Amino acid sequence: MSRQSFWSYLLLLSFFQILVPVYPIGVNYGTTADNLPSPKEVAQFLRENTIIDRVKIFDMNVEIIQAFANTGIYVTVTVPNGDIPSLKDQNKAEQWVKEKIKPYYPDTKIHYIAVGNEILHWGTPEIIDSLVPAMVSLQKALVKVGISDIKVTTPHSLGILLSSDPPSSGAFRPGWDVGIIKPMLAFLKESNSAFMVNPYPYFGYSPGNDSYCLFRPNPGFVDKGTGKKYDNMFDSLMDAVYSAMKKLGYADVPIVVGETGWPSLGEPWLTWVNNDNAKSYNEGMIKKSTSNVGTPLMPGKNFEIYIFALFNENLKPGSLAERNFGLFRPDLTEVYDIGVMNGTAPKRQSHAPAASPSMSEGGGSSSGGSGGASGGLDTGESQSKAEDKTLYGSSSGHVYGPPAKAWVAGAVALLVLHAFFML
Repeated sequence: MSRQSFWSYLLLLSFFQILVPVYPIGVNYGTTADNLPSPKEVAQFLRENTIIDRVKIFDMNVEIIQAFANTGIYVTVTVPNGDIPSLKDQNKAEQWVKEKIKPYYPDTKIHYIAVGNEILHWGTPEIIDSLVPAMVSLQKALVKVGISDIKVTTPHSLGILLSSDPPSSGAFRPGWDVGIIKPMLAFLKESNSAFMVNPYPYFGYSPGNDSYCLFRPNPGFVDKGTGKKYDNMFDSLMDAVYSAMKKLGYADVPIVVGETGWPSLGEPWLTWVNNDNAKSYNEGMIKKSTSNVGTPLMPGKNFEIYIFALFNENLKPGSLAERNFGLFRPDLTEVYDIGVMNGTAPKRQSHAPAASPSMSEGGGSSSGGSGGASGGLDTGESQSKAEDKTLYGSSSGHVYGPPAKAWVAGAVALLVLHAFFML
C-alpha cells in the first residue's frame, strides 16, 4: 500500500467513526441532599467517566449551570413554578432571559427551558392558566436575543391522561385537552420543541405484572384497537400518550421522557424495590435510548430519556424509596451497573453507605441547588412521587442524530480525503 493510500484509508476510517450515531442518555440531577459533591466535581465526573451527555436540573442553580460550561454536556434548566405567572408579560420574559440564560449561553449548552414541573397536576389555577402564555413569551424572548437552539417545554405527570389502557384509548383529560394541551402542542410544533412527560411504570407495579414493568420476558397483550402487541408497560404508556396527541392532531410533535426510574432500596414491605429491579428497569431505559426499536405505534424511534435520578438524595421527604432512585451514591460510586460508565476510568470503590436510609434534620444541598420536593410550588422538582399514583403514565421519543459539531468534523474529514484522492 502506498503512503498516500495508507493515509487515505485512515482518513476514511476516521470519517466513518465520526459519523457513528451519538445517542442521548440523560439524567435528572437533583440536589435535595447535604452530602453531594460540588457541581464542578459532578460535571467533571460525568464528562470524563460516563456516557451521560445531558442533565436536567429542577431550578436555575447558577453554580450548576456554570459548572457545566465547556463540558459538551447539555443542560435543561427549570423555571420555578411560582415564577410562571409573571413570565406571561413579554417584558419580564425578556428580562428573565437576559439575566438567567444569556450570561451562561453558549458556554453552557442549555438544551431546554422547562417551564415549571408537572403544572397541570400540582399547579394553582393561576399558574395553570399562565403556563402556555409564559412558554410563548419565553420563546419570543429567546428569538429576540438571537438564540434559536434552546427550546421551551414543560414536563407533565401522566395525570394528564384520562385513559391509557389499552394504548389506543389514550386521551387527555377533558378541559385540559383542548383548553391547554392542544394550544401547547401547537406552540411546540411551531417552535420545533418537544412534549415532555414523566412516566413511572414503577407506580403501576403489581405482583402479577412485574416482568411487564421491568422489560423481562412475559406473554404481553394485544391492543384490539390496533392489533399491536405490547410486552412492557413503558411502550404501552408511551403509545397512549402518542394516541392522545394524535387525537388532537399533533402526532408529529416529538415526545421526550423528562423523568423515569426505579428505586433500589425501600421499606421492607416494598419487596419489588431492590437493586435487581432498578437495574433491570434502567437498563431497559438505556436500550430505549440506543436501540432504534421504538414502540409498536412509533417504530424505529430513539428516545431522549432523562433517568431519575443521578444521586441518592438523603433529604428528600417521603418514603425510604424516595431517597434511593439514584444511579450513583454521593461518593460517585455506582449503586448498580447499567453501562453508563465509559470504561476509560477505574471503578471507584465505595466508602459510603449503600443507600440513603433516612432524612436528616436541617442542612441542604452542598451544591447549592434547591431542586427538592419539599419546596412546594416554588420548586421545580416533583412532590413526593408516592403521593401520585398517576405518574406511571407514559412518554415517548424523538430521533436525535449526532451533534452538529460531529457532522461538521465529518464534513471536514471528507473534504481532506477528497483532496488526497485528487493529488
